[in-house]
Amino acid sequence: MNKHYPWLIAFIACIALLVSNGMSISGLSVFDESLLNEFGWSRGSLKFRDMITFATSALLAPFGGIILDKIGVKRSLLFGWSLLAIAYTLYSQIESLQGLYVVHAMLGLVLIFCGLNPAVILVSNWFTKKRGAAIGIALVGTSLGGVLFPQYGLYMNELYGWRSAMQWAALFPIAMLVIVLFFVQDNPSKRKQNTQSSDEAEPALPPTGMDYLDAIRTRTFWALTLVAMTTFYTVLGVQAHLFLYMRDLGFEASTAANGISLFFTCALIGKFVFGFLADHIHFKKVFIGNILVMLSGSLLLALMNKSILWEAIILFGLGWGGVYTTIQLSAVNCFGLKSAGKILGTITVLDCLGGGLGIWLTGVFYGMNSSYDLAFWVFFGLILIAIPCITQVKETAYTKLSKTAA
Repeated sequence: MNKHYPWLIAFIACIALLVSNGMSISGLSVFDESLLNEFGWSRGSLKFRDMITFATSALLAPFGGIILDKIGVKRSLLFGWSLLAIAYTLYSQIESLQGLYVVHAMLGLVLIFCGLNPAVILVSNWFTKKRGAAIGIALVGTSLGGVLFPQYGLYMNELYGWRSAMQWAALFPIAMLVIVLFFVQDNPSKRKQNTQSSDEAEPALPPTGMDYLDAIRTRTFWALTLVAMTTFYTVLGVQAHLFLYMRDLGFEASTAANGISLFFTCALIGKFVFGFLADHIHFKKVFIGNILVMLSGSLLLALMNKSILWEAIILFGLGWGGVYTTIQLSAVNCFGLKSAGKILGTITVLDCLGGGLGIWLTGVFYGMNSSYDLAFWVFFGLILIAIPCITQVKETAYTKLSKTAA
């Protein structure tokens, strides 16, 4: 057990992201049609809920990080799973937009306490030598949540209705709470065993790189941030409205749910494909390549032609998977690991706000003329903006120094 336990931690982190992301972000859109039919809300009003989720997560993330450092990952996860179970129980009882918005503020907190950062920190505590592979396993969960939870939600919605589906879904975080309680420890010292890399002969060197304040003064930092904001706006806008858009085109609900799952499956493939290419080709070339793939998908989507919709979903998903991976890789390559947490955290705050705006404003644009035409062309335009931003990702003082040292 001593040898394999860290890999169990990586697997649990993967499942944690599957559940937290799937239930807080990617799995909810299959219920939209039922909510709109029952309450008569506009799509803009409904989708403002997601703006609240991401704004809460972005604005409170720094405080959540402080709490995470104080109480440890395990207690953070236990709190997050408890909060998610309560949120879904309350979701099943909502009767107003105000109640919906309160629940989504809770889901924003869920992303802080049992989302990406706790999962990455947990895995990092248990791995040194193979940390990259272990974190890669954990991050698979973000896409798997988008593949599996739309299917679950649609099945339960058709079988029992959306309120009962929400109540049953509360069992997932309860199960995760039990798993974390009995199988997870914050770090090797808590378990009194070595990390997976304990057989390494050389001690780990302190991380090198640029200071945070020096990094945010560079053009490269803001270029990466703009790429993150524009692409998160588009990708979250697409995934949040794809189900309703396909229903508008006359697809069956099951086919529309398959569209969401296909999108996240392609994103998962894109993470592996473009991540592999980045190990063999300069990351900036890969970055531009996956943006162009994403741009092609957004163009096909903007044409609003039912006959090419599946091709649009595939290209958009593949491109996005690569962009998501390459943003993280570019930040590390350009600024090093010394302040990577703060640098990536700052980018995350801004891209969360961009993503929340993408979901909400897409609904607002739809309400203007009962069409996604304008919203989809906005997606295309924002990805176009991202391309020249990538050209401004330059070598920093850190990368030049690293090359000299090499």
